[in-house]
This record gives sequence, C-alpha cells and structure tokens, in this order.
Amino acid sequence: MRAPKFADIEQAHERIRSSVHRTPVLSSSTLNRILNCELHFKCENLQKVGAFKFRGACNAVLLLTDEEAARGVCTHSSGNHAAALALAAAMRGIPAYIVMPRTAPEIKKQAVAGYGGQITFCEPTLEARENTLAKIAAETGATEIHPYHNFDVICGQGTAAKELIEDAGPFDVILCPVGGGGLLSGTAIATRAMNPSALVVAAEPAGADDACRSFHQKKLIPSVNPKTIADGLLTSVGELNFRIIQRTTDEIVTVSERGIVRAMRLIWERMKIIVEPSSAVPLAAILENKLDVRGKKVGIILSGGNVDLEKLPFHEFV
Repeated sequence: MRAPKFADIEQAHERIRSSVHRTPVLSSSTLNRILNCELHFKCENLQKVGAFKFRGACNAVLLLTDEEAARGVCTHSSGNHAAALALAAAMRGIPAYIVMPRTAPEIKKQAVAGYGGQITFCEPTLEARENTLAKIAAETGATEIHPYHNFDVICGQGTAAKELIEDAGPFDVILCPVGGGGLLSGTAIATRAMNPSALVVAAEPAGADDACRSFHQKKLIPSVNPKTIADGLLTSVGELNFRIIQRTTDEIVTVSERGIVRAMRLIWERMKIIVEPSSAVPLAAILENKLDVRGKKVGIILSGGNVDLEKLPFHEFV
C-alpha cells in the first residue's frame, strides 16, 4: 500500500468538506502566560461524533462504489472510530457492522448504537476482535474500514492539520497524540507540504509507548499490555502509519498519567471545553517539559471529547 501524498489529502478535504465540521481553533491567554508560548488548539472534540475520527471514516465511506456500499462497512473498534464509521455509514444510508470488546466504555457503546451501528460484542483481545470481524465480513460481504492502517482514512485525518494551518498558521511546532498513527500520519504529511519549517511532534502515554520505542529504535515494536487512562491511545502503530511517521515526524515523546490528568484539567478549567484524556496528551508533553516551546507558536490537535462523566479522573492524581 502506497503512502498518501498531500494532493490526496487535498482531494479528501474537497470530498468531505460538506459532511464534516470545520472545527474552531481556540487559544487561551492564561495557558500562553503559564507556558510562555503561543498555543492554538484545533478543537476536534467539537467534530461530529466528538472526534477527528469522523474525517477519515467519512472519506473512506464516500469513496466506496455503489456496489461496495450496498454491502455495508465493518470494523473492530472500542471507541471513536466505531462511532465515526457508524455515522458515516448512516449518512450514506448503508449498514455498519461494528465489533466491540465487551469492556468498551459504556458511553462509546451507546454512541455507536445511537448512530445505527450493528454491534457484535467479543472478548477484549485482538485475536477475538479480528476473528469476529473476519466472520462478519465473510457473512455480509461488507468492506472493512481499518481505524488507521488505511490509505483513505489517513487522508481524511490529515484534513484537520490542513485546516489548522490554513486558519492559524504557520507554526513553529505542531503537536498531536499518537495511538495507531492515523492522525499523526495525516498531520505530518499535511504539515510537511504546508508548513515545512515546523517541527512535527507526537506524544503518547508512557504506559502505552510503542510508537515512541518504535520511532527511536527504527523498527515496529508492538504494544504489549498497555495501561493508560488515555483509552484512545492503547492500540499499536500500524505498519503503513509507521512508514510515514519515520519519514515525516521529528520526535515522539511520552508523558505520565499524572501529566495527562493535569493537562486535561487545565483545558477543562481554563478553556471551558470537554476533552478526553487522549486529547490532553500533547499539552501534557509541554507541561512536563518534554520539548522546549518557550517563545514559540504551537498548534495542538485536540483529538476528541468523548469522556464518561461518571468516571472523571481528576480525583485520582491530586
């Protein structure tokens, strides 16, 4: 599978423009003062389904032929991609078959069902998820839309950085979280084309640090038993994504659980917006001095805002 080019992201943007929100770019004078830099937050927590994932899912679904679309789409996901694919499918009027681990957050199960996704629950292992999905794909003929190891999904995710640079750039540094690498891949491709002098930096939890280890050892190292409050970043980096990341990303850093919660709380309290733990990881990298951004203009992609309000983490690290 070839890696996308910026022209592919531009085409994706035209394709999905009328279906997605052009989310706002917000700033906070208080955070700028505290951190001695100029921060601009691309608020994908305000995207449809509450996450950037809708961009990639929407692009992939719109590219299906009528014959493919009639058979529907399928995926395995414990969170935002499942909801994104369910909504994108509903908007095209086709079925979405979603395999979810039974341990997925209740709020995300409800979201997928609410968007019309046909859910099949399985045990919370990669083997169970893949086997269940393969069975459903064979029975239905549905097209699998992978959450990140997918050309069309990467192109869609890259449109968030494209909008960020168009609306508030150029930047000295662009930061985003990394899990499977779909957002980082698209972000890096867009940034290299539009804002080539900017550093592209990703952040991930220390308890789920396969992307960081893979990046620095220059080989793909799968995640083993990851543990983090940032449930959106538990997955291992995809093979296509890693190839792109190696070529286009300047650095990947890790942050502590305490740092994630502190960053999440700062965003809630100072910016008055809801973000999930995964979204707070890039700001945590700045708070923990994992990169020097003093006096610099920084773009940060807030990846999503789907958090279970019954299980807020703020009391855990005080």
